Amino acid sequence: MLESAIVFNVQKFSLNDGPGIRTVVFLKGCPLRCGWCSNPESQKKTPEIEWDERSCDGCDASDALARKVGFIKTGARRGPDVTRLQIGDAQVDEALKDCPGLSVVGVRRTSDDVLEECLQDEPFYEEGGGGVTLSGGEPLVWGHFCVELLDKLNARGVDTSIETTGHVPEKVFRAAIGHLDHIFMDMKQYDTDLHKRGTGVGNELILRNMAYAASTGKDLLIRTPVIPGFNDSLEDARGMARKLKAIGVDKVQLLPFHNFGESKYELLGREDYAFKGVPNTHPEDIEDFRQVYLDEGVEAFL
Repeated sequence: MLESAIVFNVQKFSLNDGPGIRTVVFLKGCPLRCGWCSNPESQKKTPEIEWDERSCDGCDASDALARKVGFIKTGARRGPDVTRLQIGDAQVDEALKDCPGLSVVGVRRTSDDVLEECLQDEPFYEEGGGGVTLSGGEPLVWGHFCVELLDKLNARGVDTSIETTGHVPEKVFRAAIGHLDHIFMDMKQYDTDLHKRGTGVGNELILRNMAYAASTGKDLLIRTPVIPGFNDSLEDARGMARKLKAIGVDKVQLLPFHNFGESKYELLGREDYAFKGVPNTHPEDIEDFRQVYLDEGVEAFL
């Protein structure tokens, strides 16, 4: 029987998720709850409902749902409380068909279905050295699906990448690694207690999987989102650089903080974005942070 997973987006012609022109498959579900998450729609493993006020035409369906489940109010924003809408409820399902402001994030798809869509771009992979990248959320919460899809891509000679937190069982991680050409992992914090405070989980499993990935000789890139108040001190930089060196990694990409995901929380009716109002960080803001890595013998770039 074919493996399946909940996919919430397939992004074509991506240039930032591995070499060449890539198709990025986004899978729902993540074991982390990072306060700065820019893809909150990826956190839950199940489909969710979004409501976009800008697309709402004030139809009777929206009004009926709002009366049924209450309203959310965020500033001047007013609409149905999507956190209480349940797919499968007859009134909700009817509104989803008729209301332009409501949409479902996430649909169950088989590996063959996703493979077929990815292979539509096969000529671009061959011409520009691109391929397919699995992302999320954490794609490996759907480990069997990922391995099955990757195996089929391997058989077609398609270059494969993954963007992973590394917080998955080691057996699952190692099974997927064997089918990958490129691996992108995050080093969010070197201290496990601080890591747990910011993401909801410790970093021990992540570091074990990272060390294994480094030992395979695969193309591995560690990325660190530099988050205000969480991991942006010079002490944090020194601790992470030394941890990477101990693992056998001597290169890291630093990602300045951005708040581009804030509006997505509103679409989901959520008010728990922890970095609301925090300004974006610019490359020049973390130059001293980057220098610490260089001083520790780790190539750090933006």
